[in-house]
Amino acid sequence: MATSRDQLGTLEAEGSSGRQGYSGVEVVLSSDPATSAPLCPHGPTLLFVKVIQGKEETRRFYACSACRDRKDCNFFQWEDEKLSGARLAAREAHNRSCQPPLSRSQCVERYLKFIKLPLSQRKFCQSCQQLLLPDDEEKHHEHQVVDDVSITQLKRPSKLLYPLENKKTNAQYLFADRSCLFLVDLLSNLGFRRVLCVGTPRYSQFYMEDSFCHYNMFNHHFFDGKAALEVCKTFLQEDKGEGVIMVADPPFGGLVEPLAVTFKKLIAMWKEGHSQDNSQKELPIFWIFPYFFESRICQFFPSFCMLDYQVDYDNHALYKHGKTGRKQSPVRIFTNIPPNKIILPIEEGYRFCPLCQRYVSLENQHCEHCNSCTSKDGRKWNHCFLCKKCVKPSWIHCSICNRCALPDHSCKGPKDGCFICGELDHKRSTCPNISTSKNVNKAVRKQKQRKSNKMKMETTKGQSMNHTSVTRKKKRRERIHQYLCS
Repeated sequence: MATSRDQLGTLEAEGSSGRQGYSGVEVVLSSDPATSAPLCPHGPTLLFVKVIQGKEETRRFYACSACRDRKDCNFFQWEDEKLSGARLAAREAHNRSCQPPLSRSQCVERYLKFIKLPLSQRKFCQSCQQLLLPDDEEKHHEHQVVDDVSITQLKRPSKLLYPLENKKTNAQYLFADRSCLFLVDLLSNLGFRRVLCVGTPRYSQFYMEDSFCHYNMFNHHFFDGKAALEVCKTFLQEDKGEGVIMVADPPFGGLVEPLAVTFKKLIAMWKEGHSQDNSQKELPIFWIFPYFFESRICQFFPSFCMLDYQVDYDNHALYKHGKTGRKQSPVRIFTNIPPNKIILPIEEGYRFCPLCQRYVSLENQHCEHCNSCTSKDGRKWNHCFLCKKCVKPSWIHCSICNRCALPDHSCKGPKDGCFICGELDHKRSTCPNISTSKNVNKAVRKQKQRKSNKMKMETTKGQSMNHTSVTRKKKRRERIHQYLCS
């Protein structure tokens, strides 16, 4: 689920200790296509479960796929909860009220009228982030308005739009010109003619219906239904899928699992336009994400590799190329394109390693023990013979944890491995003891339920009891919601 890119320090700390941003909550990815999740304003919700070291919480709940903060989307529903018709109707009305004021067809209609206007009448309201038609001007005369909007400006909407600053949901950071030019030149040199950009919100009013879809990348949901899905499919399958690449720039707090599932669905959509002879080919992808999620991404996409290129952002004070240590940009490009085909700019300090057959940063030295250029963050890493791998220069080997970590780390911190049995060779979802754990918890739940029913029978049904019961339920729901914010 989405968080701010200002929270990368927290995510990095968690990722380096093995949990990679889970915070005790796991997303449950259903393999049954017939299972339909309830809807919130951001489309189908995701199914979650709270996991605790050594325990298994089996009661699962639905929550928003896109928002981590309750203030942005307070949707919550137990998986086994039954809702009345009145509550369902109220929810549908709320979801409709949260949708954009203009439909895609209305946006297209306004855009066509706008580009026909003479330059002197083309205006954009920065206060409302809206293209203005002559009839709109009176409502915006006290707002900050940009005059004489050119076609060139319309082709670069990010130069007109203010980036959103909601740090837990809609924090938007724009690629610096250096990174933009590098990506454009690279895609052109690699021979790509079409780019599917996943992660370009609020551009609806600047593009025609065949060039833009309102889409949620965390649940593969097209807000305009089958028509938008067909637009995406047509784009991917044009020329039998040749000459197209997907470039994704998700929120860095987004869970890797639902993103990977979504990207695999887009890959499958692309493959539908291929002949059987090309069934082994993959849709070329650039996934832009922090380097400390490398193991998670490669778990889902073994063909991916991480480039050393540092992606930096124009409107972020910390994520800048050329800074050192933890202040430099941690953002990298993950791709299934062979790295020896991707030339990184030598003038920015990248060099070609003939042993690895790829471009690496200048400080990324080849380790003869690992037989690889091992650095992930641009610094020279040191080889630990006890861990049998290279580690960050600021890390030391801890004899208690039997691993390398920061000198001031807590030996009682979270460890890799299974939450149920503690073994390191598997995760909770594939634990052989999961059925036993579920049975035990089911028995405990039934015992608690019987005790609760007995207490209800022995208690008067006065107004004070009803009030207490409602209060407890409310507090319990609030605690569950807080899991998403932890």
